[in-house]
Amino acid sequence: MNYRENYNYWLSNPYFDEETKKELLDISGNEKEIEDRFYRELEFGTGGMRGLIGAGTNRINRYMVRKAAQGLANTILKRPGEKEKGIVIAHDSRRFSREFALESALVFAANGIKAYLFDSLRPTPELSFAVRHLGCAAGVVITASHNPKEYNGFKAYGSDGGQLPPKESDEVIREVNAITDIASIPIMSEKEARDKGLLCIIGKEVDDAYIEALKKVSVNPEICRQVGKTAKLIYTPLHGTGNVPVMRILKEIGFEQVMVVKEQQDPDPEFSTVKYPNPEEKSAFNLAMEMAAKEDVDLIIGTDPDADRAGIVVRNAQGEYVTLTGNQTGCLLLEYILSQKKQRNELPENAFAATTIVSSDLAERICRHYSVELVTVLTGFKFIGEQIRLLDDTGKKRFMFGFEESYGYLAGTHARDKDAVVASMLIAEMFAWYKSRGMTLYDGLMEIFNKYGYFREDIDTFTLQGKEGAEKIQAAMATLREKMPASFGKSRVTAIRDYQNRIRKDMETGETQALTLPKSNVLYFEMGPDAWFCIRPSGTEPKIKIYYGVSAGSDSDVQEKLAGLKQDVLEVIKPLLD
Repeated sequence: MNYRENYNYWLSNPYFDEETKKELLDISGNEKEIEDRFYRELEFGTGGMRGLIGAGTNRINRYMVRKAAQGLANTILKRPGEKEKGIVIAHDSRRFSREFALESALVFAANGIKAYLFDSLRPTPELSFAVRHLGCAAGVVITASHNPKEYNGFKAYGSDGGQLPPKESDEVIREVNAITDIASIPIMSEKEARDKGLLCIIGKEVDDAYIEALKKVSVNPEICRQVGKTAKLIYTPLHGTGNVPVMRILKEIGFEQVMVVKEQQDPDPEFSTVKYPNPEEKSAFNLAMEMAAKEDVDLIIGTDPDADRAGIVVRNAQGEYVTLTGNQTGCLLLEYILSQKKQRNELPENAFAATTIVSSDLAERICRHYSVELVTVLTGFKFIGEQIRLLDDTGKKRFMFGFEESYGYLAGTHARDKDAVVASMLIAEMFAWYKSRGMTLYDGLMEIFNKYGYFREDIDTFTLQGKEGAEKIQAAMATLREKMPASFGKSRVTAIRDYQNRIRKDMETGETQALTLPKSNVLYFEMGPDAWFCIRPSGTEPKIKIYYGVSAGSDSDVQEKLAGLKQDVLEVIKPLLD
């Protein structure tokens, strides 16, 4: 069907509720809006499905959620013995999150698969933990992570608690795409599902087990008890799921002076105090920084709506509050964990850490110093989770820490996705450790730079909405891939990694070599030994992202170098997106 036929089908079919039809009737005179809502079906990608909330096939709504749930159910039903294990479901504080979680549960129940549904909102990492803890076949979390309030999503997890790796996600994608008639998807009533034991509400028991698992990840628990009594810090959940678990874990490990930003502590789907509920944005911390100045606090921790990402604000040598990047926080944690485990003789010979191709090269320097292998993967924390399964679960190596530049961190193997709750615990512990040395976290970052060299990273993001935007993004990638430019302004390219064609080309010799990472629409430009940039379309949003990284011998040199690289790159790429 074309977009008009799809639109009329939704209006005429009794399967769709009256509220949905009213929303569609309200746009009856807006042909462009109708086309955008129905020209395609919201794509179920490698991590699941995310989109604008609203009626239509290119929106997230109860019917598209049912389709995603049915596709996952079909996958489980084809695997012997998996149906009996059940699926666990969590959700965040966004609009319709509870409704979409229940819709998913009732689709699973209609397929004879037991659904374990949390009694209220929970962090995404607790969902990852719960899959493992309950021994389920899969997991689902309804969230759009740090996206604006207009978005929601459906994320699928495998039996190991990790986001689905490529082979498994491809299987679910095929099942989702094979469903051609949404109206044919079965759904059971909530009462019947409860009566038949196919809907089980879970809560406290899983919470308690999760918190106990986090405590085992602590590196210096005695530091928390000693310094935590007087060390003041501020926490904000940014209206999301983090308040209860983060405040609980900080209190239980010994921090008695944790203040929460009251205006942001309660779940709020409108995210009323921030433009974006994203700890990557400094403006999200405005209220917290005002509070910190009044209370004379050196550290602020913030988590996103589903509490899988954490950002921090620290006070620098001039007394100013500055946000640390995900790379800086990740490298601080990496240095802290490895140095302390080595000092305590707890660093295994077969230890490994993991990060992504667009994260800071500083991680490699740190790992080399401690003789720890650094495994580098494609963008997306599911690939880090996959390495834990392949290396730690099999006993080949021991996982120490993983991070990605987009504010995601994981220590421990209790979960297989980024975990802002365990990260908040370790950030607070690290803060106490530096404080015991008479230092702030900013001092700690400078210490790392003086030890390993100065590293800076940045990112430019371009949002191109609608069908035209998606086509423009794909055209820009195709042009760069075809031309394989040897330079960007004054910046010379030494090698290009094309992860879609899985080839690295040396621009000086023309020689090529195969790349071993999975196929992905990513281009990575090596600009000599101490600079790079990478361009990739987002897998979850109508965006294209450019990542940059440089290193130098001083802070001033590295900043100048980064500014020059960005200018050279944008002069070439921006016209492709206009």
